[in-house]
Amino acid sequence: MEWTLKEAKLGQSKLSGPGKDADPLLVLTESALERYGLPVALTDEERLAGRLPEGHKVVKQLARAEWKLTKRGLGPWARIYRPASGSERSCVQLCIPSWHALDSRHWGEAGQLPPADLARLLGTYASRVMTPRGSTAVTGLELMTALHPPTRASEPDADGRRHPEHNPGSLGKDPVDPAPCEVPDGHPLLKDLPRFHVRGPAEKLFEEAYDWARPMTDAECTLRHLVGIDVNMAFAAGANGLVVGLGAPTHVKNPVFDAKLPGSWLVDLSHVDLSRVKVGKDKWVELDGSLLPSPFTPKGERPEGPAWYATPTVAYAVELGYEVQPIEAWVRYESGRYLDGWYNRLRDAYLATMADLGVHADMEPADFLAAMDGYKDRDPDLAIVVSAIKATVKGGIGKLRERPRGEGWRPGQPWRALSRPTWRPDIRAAVISRTRINLHRKIVKHAAFTGQYPIAILSDCVVYAANGTSPLDFLPYRDGKPLPGGFKLGINPGLVKHEGTQTVLWGEEVRERFNAPELNLARYIKDGTVTDIDNGE
Repeated sequence: MEWTLKEAKLGQSKLSGPGKDADPLLVLTESALERYGLPVALTDEERLAGRLPEGHKVVKQLARAEWKLTKRGLGPWARIYRPASGSERSCVQLCIPSWHALDSRHWGEAGQLPPADLARLLGTYASRVMTPRGSTAVTGLELMTALHPPTRASEPDADGRRHPEHNPGSLGKDPVDPAPCEVPDGHPLLKDLPRFHVRGPAEKLFEEAYDWARPMTDAECTLRHLVGIDVNMAFAAGANGLVVGLGAPTHVKNPVFDAKLPGSWLVDLSHVDLSRVKVGKDKWVELDGSLLPSPFTPKGERPEGPAWYATPTVAYAVELGYEVQPIEAWVRYESGRYLDGWYNRLRDAYLATMADLGVHADMEPADFLAAMDGYKDRDPDLAIVVSAIKATVKGGIGKLRERPRGEGWRPGQPWRALSRPTWRPDIRAAVISRTRINLHRKIVKHAAFTGQYPIAILSDCVVYAANGTSPLDFLPYRDGKPLPGGFKLGINPGLVKHEGTQTVLWGEEVRERFNAPELNLARYIKDGTVTDIDNGE
């Protein structure tokens, strides 16, 4: 600790004017653990606890040297500090790969890399995103705060002193209560509900990503292939330019819908008919609505009555040409584009790393598809960085509505995450809503222009039937230019890449084998492997 702070002076410069420099991160290899008297691996009991016991000799050594540990203790990601002296706070973070600090779902084989390779990998991530602060999800959330610190220094007072004051555009330093419709089951706001009460759409905001599929038509069965396309960094693109609430919500009865006002709206959208919708300013088109998912529910089912929706979902109903009359709403008059800097930082990190792997933002469609083929093999370590960046996006959005984890929690009791200003389920809902709506808008434009409809959608992956094996066999390009407002091949967030191709015969056989005519083939389109039907998790 002493060497890191006083001699090496490691760390990272702050990402925002009012922010603070990032604490240094030490990664302890197995030989370093042995050198300092720490176990190379945690016991099952320690792993479940997420830390070494308080009585471990190294924990005691730290205490004797007047170092403190956070409540997280000495675990895979540990923060060791001394209380602030003046404006300086001495703090070092540890990352211990052999204790499974680097989740293989997001960091691949990073934990097994030689030290120099791991240093390059983590160094690239730190310089382009930020110094890791724990899991990719934790880091995604911490990045939001680093870019919008809750406080800033005031102008000097009469004595020339500056004081902390609210930083405009931030979420502030104190948590705010969400609306009752926005909270997950078990939240303290719902403690007075009957024990086995199940909240329906008129009580609970349910903005989630798509998990939808339908049987193939006879015409689609005559085609040869199923081609999956995947939206790059879909949730990041959904966050870009999104106006979200910054403060507490205000309850309004019978409001007039305002697309510029972030919040949650109770409104009946069952009258929206996808067989006739507006595409563009004044152009109405006829579609086969039975082949399209509803944009208002994750399962693509048409709503049956009033339900709670985030602002982007209701705004899309208006965009499609239909009137909306909200019954009530929870709106936030204090708002801003809180996630713009977060999006820009992660977009730039993603594009720079993909460029290092030979995939550039200005490629022609065919060249882009060729460059994406096998890009991970060109530099497997940088491919792990790409995976970690994508996980930082999804995990950061997920952390905005973190659920209780263990902690002896019981329904109706608060859990630790609720004490954070960044516990904001309304912001998570708005991002997911906008991401799903962005995808549906492209699907509608594509259907109106080509007569082609998706067969399956899973989150940001869409499957179409086509006669060829490439996205270029069904995406309408003219003179190298895509359909305006439709799908476009490219590496930028919001553009699409090739996810995978299987035969129509494969799709029919899989659905027949499991006796599931609406099995979501988007889940398996990448490599075609279906070992068993999962539960959609």
